[in-house]
Amino acid sequence: MVSELRKAIKKAEKLPEDKQKALADIILDEIQWDISFQNSQDKLMFLAEEALVEYKAKKTKPLKLD
Repeated sequence: MVSELRKAIKKAEKLPEDKQKALADIILDEIQWDISFQNSQDKLMFLAEEALVEYKAKKTKPLKLD
């Protein structure tokens, strides 16, 4: 474990239980996001290539954000 994480956990242990739970939820969500993102790289690449093909074939429309 890196020293920064060890330091953060030591400080977090002094927080009230509800704050510790909230912090734990944030950390676990971040870890899950990283795992999901890593596991989806092939799919993201496929979708990006597909979007580029559609763009070059003029099958796309500008996004209106109004």
